[in-house]
Amino acid sequence: MSNSKPVDWTLMPASRADIEQVREHCRQLVRRRALLSAGVAAVPLPGLDVMSDLSLFATLINDINHQFGLTPEQIARLRPEFKLLAYEAALGMGGLLVGKLVTRGLALRLLRHSGAKLLARQALRLVPLAGQLASAALSFVICRQIGYRHVDACAVVAQELLVARPR
Repeated sequence: MSNSKPVDWTLMPASRADIEQVREHCRQLVRRRALLSAGVAAVPLPGLDVMSDLSLFATLINDINHQFGLTPEQIARLRPEFKLLAYEAALGMGGLLVGKLVTRGLALRLLRHSGAKLLARQALRLVPLAGQLASAALSFVICRQIGYRHVDACAVVAQELLVARPR
């Protein structure tokens, strides 16, 4: 008999079909937020897009974690062996943001990984109209790429937890 707290599995997708449904919902969320990022990037005000992206990425990653039942609070409710499994699966996928509360500082580090694209986006803004359109397109691609990668990492972690879940 264990004295550990009971696991609330209702916070996580309960089947492969549920995981796929959450995955598709989150991908739609990523596309909507990527369009928002592109719209802000098209506005010719220096720095506005970067500040917007920081906030957008932080909330996007946190929302995706929540949808999969993988926020820090949700993972804290798991028994130690399931917490370990969740973090090992996340690390194996390169999903370093799974189960983490994402702050603006962490979002900034994430955006720096796309540094060349961000630099190109800023340089493109110097070319009137065509540069703004190109900057918006690049912003959409960066946001979608980071978001999709995180959704896939969360889906893998949810799948690992589903397999390990007691029946």
